[in-house]
Amino acid sequence: MRKYLKAGVLVFALLVPALVFLFLKNFGKNHYSLKTYYPVEIDSVNVNGEVKLDTVFHQIPPFDLISQTGEKITNATFDNTIYVADFFYTKCPDVCPKMSSQLSRVQDVFEGNDQVKILSHTVDPNYDSAEVLTDYGSSYGAKEGKWYFATGNKKQIYDLARYGYFVSATEGTGGSEDFLHSEKFVLVDKNKHIRGYYNGTDPEDVDRLILEIRVLLHGDENEQGKG
Repeated sequence: MRKYLKAGVLVFALLVPALVFLFLKNFGKNHYSLKTYYPVEIDSVNVNGEVKLDTVFHQIPPFDLISQTGEKITNATFDNTIYVADFFYTKCPDVCPKMSSQLSRVQDVFEGNDQVKILSHTVDPNYDSAEVLTDYGSSYGAKEGKWYFATGNKKQIYDLARYGYFVSATEGTGGSEDFLHSEKFVLVDKNKHIRGYYNGTDPEDVDRLILEIRVLLHGDENEQGKG
């Protein structure tokens, strides 16, 4: 009798989680949604000629940079892609190694998913050539086509940091005396909208980033399911 009781308890313990999973999958709703940053209201005219306010969201502006392989990378490289962006430099002694180690974690989690990429911009392009970035990326296990390291025109990179990704509030021209750096990771969705900021040196905040990437991926799956 005791033998059958134990078997019944085991079956029950295995069956209940499976039933809960099936229920949530088929009937549950995902109420976890991410903020979209930097809404702007603009005037628009409808078919009746009436002027109304529409809300649009900031998009990452076009860029033209060079990857660690020496190839050109642009906005189009990240079309139909969720990506994480950051700004670093290879000679950084403390903060950047922590950030790169955390990005290596992100890469490992989404290694098999082509919809997730990483884009690390150097803020020291005069030193960080494609060759230097290749060596740096190799030391963190960066995979070609998954984790991009970008160098190029300094003013363009600094303008991207300040006015594209909004990771720095400092003013500057991108000239020889200008310097910026940030520990922030920026989550960008497939529409080039900013969806989150994270402390790239904090493993717990990077855990949140990983979760929120999954939320975006799950949202895309739901949209495809409606089609």
